[in-house]
Amino acid sequence: MEFNRRSSAKGIRVGRTIAEKRERLETKSERAAARNKDKRKKACRIIITIVGFATIIVALLGLYFAFRNAETELAVINSGSQTAKPTIEVIDEGSTSAGEHLSSRMIDFINQVSSYLRELGVTPTKVVVPMGSIRQVNFYLDGYTGFVKTTIDRGAGVTAEDTERLLRYLAELGVSDFEYLDVRLDGKAYYK
Repeated sequence: MEFNRRSSAKGIRVGRTIAEKRERLETKSERAAARNKDKRKKACRIIITIVGFATIIVALLGLYFAFRNAETELAVINSGSQTAKPTIEVIDEGSTSAGEHLSSRMIDFINQVSSYLRELGVTPTKVVVPMGSIRQVNFYLDGYTGFVKTTIDRGAGVTAEDTERLLRYLAELGVSDFEYLDVRLDGKAYYK
């Protein structure tokens, strides 16, 4: 029997459960430290969330004001183009009126090309819209006998630059008189 007592005494641990080891008890200071750590984590999450929402709101407001400014600029441009009249003489060969039935797009093109040409040192004197044409505009220039064939499908700035560049090229060749210059195509220019 002694043998049984010894073996059974060895198998049982004092202060422990039979199934598992005894859980470790936390002290008050450890529990307080764990609560403080949880509070700090929670506060950090709240601050990060607030900063994230503030960033999103600022970005959305920036986009809103950017689009609003773009819309107002577009409205100013559109309102200006509706009331604008050509700044130089316009002859519409397909109409009895002097350019009164031109589209706002054509009027804008005429005004922009005229402005760009003046900036480049070339003075347009009049514009002729050929009969049956809805996109072609011919510019007559001060000091030249011919005219410049343009189309409203190209940009006004590019058209004016190509015209000025072709005039410079012809001057270098010694050509002063021409019937017309054609700058309607990108990357190509013709003269006759």
